[in-house]
Amino acid sequence: MPHDTPTSIDGTEPEIICYNTLIRLGLQPDLDFEFQSVQFGGRFDKGGLVVDFWFYNPPGLAFAVQGEYFHYQLRGGTRMMDRAAESELAMVGYTLIFVDESDLLTRPQWIVQEGLQFRDHSKLQRGI
Repeated sequence: MPHDTPTSIDGTEPEIICYNTLIRLGLQPDLDFEFQSVQFGGRFDKGGLVVDFWFYNPPGLAFAVQGEYFHYQLRGGTRMMDRAAESELAMVGYTLIFVDESDLLTRPQWIVQEGLQFRDHSKLQRGI
């Protein structure tokens, strides 16, 4: 099945690919995962964030989709903010897996399956 299956979510292309891949793997929105989950008050509260994918099944897991431009080419403080979110979620028992746009565009099923096993193959984790 192609990765561009229509969906009702409002997200970036890589987020939609990830969402549709989760569904193809048998996960159900709002039962197994939540898209754009507000944590710690969301973007408008100091220390708050919005997690791209928050999992109830498997528990203790979250995904952050890493767009190529914003997270890797722009540089600036995005890596620092990504690491801060990772630390913040770890304090409440959640593992944040970074999922790169390039992987979602080329091998979505494999990268999502790896993420669901708490394996992070992102450029950020590899120090690139």
